Amino acid sequence: MSAAARALAPTPARASRGKLELRGVSKIFKDQVVLDDVSLTCAPGEIVVVVGPSGCGKSTLLSLAAGHSRPEKGAVLLDDKLFVGPGPDRTMVFQEHGLFPWLDAADNVAFGLRMANIPKSERDARVSEALSMVHLTHAAKKLVHELSGGMRQRVAIARALVMDPALLLMDEPFAALDAQTRTLLHEQIQEIWVASPKTILFVTHSVGEAVRLANRIVVMHAHPGRVRAVIDVDVPHPRRFDSPALSEIAHRVRFEIEDEVNRVRKQLAE
Repeated sequence: MSAAARALAPTPARASRGKLELRGVSKIFKDQVVLDDVSLTCAPGEIVVVVGPSGCGKSTLLSLAAGHSRPEKGAVLLDDKLFVGPGPDRTMVFQEHGLFPWLDAADNVAFGLRMANIPKSERDARVSEALSMVHLTHAAKKLVHELSGGMRQRVAIARALVMDPALLLMDEPFAALDAQTRTLLHEQIQEIWVASPKTILFVTHSVGEAVRLANRIVVMHAHPGRVRAVIDVDVPHPRRFDSPALSEIAHRVRFEIEDEVNRVRKQLAE
């Protein structure tokens, strides 16, 4: 096995990494409570997907988990250690890929490793392995403008994975893509996770995306954001999109979200 494969492949030590805990966190922006007393635990190697109506604090939750912002109350821990800022053990994939247009795909993936002073031989091996995991070995020397939207997002995912984080945070990473490309990326995310389990906290507006990827789905209350329901998705990966079991879970998730939207509308009308 190559050095890169050893770095990215699951091992017993890595299987125990990535326990994320949000303990009673509250967040206020401009005198408005965005999150109120939210507690959530993501087990090592678990995919947790957060859904809910606009304004429920989904992206704020990710920002706290990344260390980009700090809660007014409560605490955020990774592997039982309190943190108050960003760190290399957490990487984020956004809706916008954020790639450097003057670098090719391989150099974009390698950027974080270069900043961490990883030796070139190890860096090249890890970049090659990461690009292989997202099926982009053939595109290593392509510039950003030569890549499709889906390919750019795969490069962004490879850039996150190559750092071997304990926690991968994903903020609606496929929202801007067409349906066919999203379906392809759902399959590839499952392949990557099966081959190299990471703790993933994923935010989306898509119920279909949530049930296809999640081990657990967290449905949020809005105004302020609180946990409304937690739904287990006990279906092995990789998953068929047309699975009857997933359809049943999707129906429950949609009911929770629609009921929450109706609750908010009624509250605003009073």
